[in-house]
Amino acid sequence: MTGRRGKYETRLDPGVWAYIDAVNAWYPPEIIGLPIDKQREIYDRMCRAFHQGRPSGVKASDGLIAASGHGVPIRHYQLAGKAGRAMVLYFHGGGFILGGLDGHDDICAELCAGTGFDVVSVDYRLAPEHVHPAAFDDALIAFEWAAAASGLPLVLCGESAGGNLAAAVAQAARRRAAIGQVLIYPGLGGDESKGSYVEHAEAPLLSLSDIAFYRDVRSAKRQSPDDPTFSPLRDSDFSGLPPTVIFTAECDPLSSDGETYRDRIVSAGGRAWWYEEPRLVHSFLRARNTVPTAAEAFARIIAAVAALGRGEWPY
Repeated sequence: MTGRRGKYETRLDPGVWAYIDAVNAWYPPEIIGLPIDKQREIYDRMCRAFHQGRPSGVKASDGLIAASGHGVPIRHYQLAGKAGRAMVLYFHGGGFILGGLDGHDDICAELCAGTGFDVVSVDYRLAPEHVHPAAFDDALIAFEWAAAASGLPLVLCGESAGGNLAAAVAQAARRRAAIGQVLIYPGLGGDESKGSYVEHAEAPLLSLSDIAFYRDVRSAKRQSPDDPTFSPLRDSDFSGLPPTVIFTAECDPLSSDGETYRDRIVSAGGRAWWYEEPRLVHSFLRARNTVPTAAEAFARIIAAVAALGRGEWPY
């Protein structure tokens, strides 16, 4: 993660810089050179520092989805005394090597409170102990469990690495139970020779070299870059996908992936909408309580999830 301001000195608002500086104080750019277990320890500490608590009325319970050879841990959020009209299946970010149920606990709780829907957060297996397709397999197992067990309309939702998993699951299970998907600054395996990959190769909090590092750690020895469960944009068929809404950050090398994914779905006859949040950076969800533009972006995300869960197209 780069900490250099460069052309972003005046491009980003002071409040966004305060957020970036706070992240870098907890999780400095040079940490990417440390052993993975040390990175996780520091990342988890940062997540605890940013945790906002759960809104009143939201209850959470932990469970385990049985799988062949292992279980997939989940956390189920519900509004006390209220039956949800839909279920959101949430996949957290962290470059496929970091994070778990606690790291995005408050975000999931606020998503539950904001939509009134049940939210299930998935603790998929992480690399390098479990390289691809372990995380995808767990995500698909969670989807199949949710589709069979809940009986509720199902919205897929994921941010960063989790957006990759949500999209990969939507494509693997197309024309099945999902009623919609909402992707938040997802990494979908787009063309790194153009667009935001070039314009924002050295963006704060996520650089092109960071993306390459996470991809390499996640990859099996003979990982094909054309595997759509690894890089959803490498798929050859984008038909039959649920209505899709993608939010990206302007100052993020991954932003072009959202635009490209929208275009592929629309070209295949589907319904998709992409919005690039101006003057924001990767991971802006953690800034939602301190940066007004991030708060507005989170409100848009909640509104999109709520509309899709009701079977409505928000745009």
